[in-house]
Amino acid sequence: MDIVVALESLMLIIFGCSWPANIYKSIKSRTTLGKSLLFEVLIVIGYSCGIIAKIIIYKRTGRLQTSFWFYLIDIVLVMTDICLYFRNLRIDKKESRI
Repeated sequence: MDIVVALESLMLIIFGCSWPANIYKSIKSRTTLGKSLLFEVLIVIGYSCGIIAKIIIYKRTGRLQTSFWFYLIDIVLVMTDICLYFRNLRIDKKESRI
């Protein structure tokens, strides 16, 4: 594995470690207070750009870089938290917190 791909994968693993804790917090808190949907959407856009870049590299070289899978895992985690945001938004509205 190329050192650049290894470092990129390590970055994605480290970023990805924060999402399970964030998801757990979203599940337990049952509120959107303190959350930013815009922030999470921007993260999804960033991860999507990384995935597209890896697909372009794959089409050019025939090799799918390892970091592709970490982008994919991270984007699934962020999308999970976004789904929880909308669940919590419904709860907030029901309980008149917003």
